Amino acid sequence: MAELTRLLSRIRGELGDFGTSFRDVLSGTGELTDYDLSAVNVTLTRVSVLNGGTLTDLVVGTDYRVDGREGRVTLLGSRAPLPLGQVLIVEGAAAGMFTDEELTQHLRDAELQHCHNRHVTVRYRSKNGFIRYADEPLTLENLPDVEELPVVLLTVINALWAVATDASSDVNISTGEGTHVDRGQRYTQVLHQISVLTDRYEELCRQLNIGLFRIEMATLRRVSRTTGRYVPIYVDREFDDHAYPERVLPQIDKHDVDPSGIPNPTYPGWAA
Repeated sequence: MAELTRLLSRIRGELGDFGTSFRDVLSGTGELTDYDLSAVNVTLTRVSVLNGGTLTDLVVGTDYRVDGREGRVTLLGSRAPLPLGQVLIVEGAAAGMFTDEELTQHLRDAELQHCHNRHVTVRYRSKNGFIRYADEPLTLENLPDVEELPVVLLTVINALWAVATDASSDVNISTGEGTHVDRGQRYTQVLHQISVLTDRYEELCRQLNIGLFRIEMATLRRVSRTTGRYVPIYVDREFDDHAYPERVLPQIDKHDVDPSGIPNPTYPGWAA
C-alpha cells in the first residue's frame, strides 16, 4: 500500500492535481440525512458525531455512506436523521480532477500496457542442488526503479485522455454583443499535452528498450515438408539450466477459416 501511495503521489505531481484537505462541521436539524460537503472528488479519513462533549466515530457502510464524486454524506440506520443539537464532523482530502480510485485504475491500465508480455528471469538453486531458472511476470512489485517514471508518464497520458473526452463536448460561445469564449481551447491544450507526454514516454522507452516502444524479437516458425505440420519451438535455455524443455506457442493469425464446422476429410470424399 505504501508503494501505491508513493506512485499516486508522483502521478498527482505530474498532473498538477495535488488536492487539498478539508474539514466540515455540519449541524443536525432532526430532519436531514444527506449532507453536501464543501468539496467534490473526496476521500474521507474520519467521520464523527459530537454530542455534548462526547465524540463518536462513525463506521462507513453501517452508520453512513459517501458519494465521493459528488461530495455527499448520507447517514444510515440509527444515525439518520441527525438529531437537533448534534454536530457531524467530516474530515478528508479533496482531489482537483481525479479521485484515488480513478488514478489507481489508470495506473493499473498503464501497468498492463507497459509490462505486457515481459518477464523477469530469476536464477535459483533447487532443493536437489540443481540450478534452475524461473520467469516471473513483470508487475509493479518487481518493476525496476528506472522504469517507474515511464509508468507514471503513461498513467498521466491515460488520465489526460479522460480529461480530453470531457473537454471535447465544450462548445464555443459567441454573443450578439461581440463576446466570444473559446471553450475549445481547453480541448486543444489537453491534446497538445498528451502529445508532448507521449513523445517523452516514447523517448524513454526507446532509450531503455522497455514498454510499448521496445524492440521485440520473434522466432519464425517452420513447416515440415514431409508432414505439413509446424516444427515445435522451445524456449532457449542457459548452459547450466537442466530443467525440462518448455514449448513456445506463438499466436498465429487465422484468416478465411471455414466457419461451417464440417470435419475435414481424412481421405478424399470421406470424413469422420
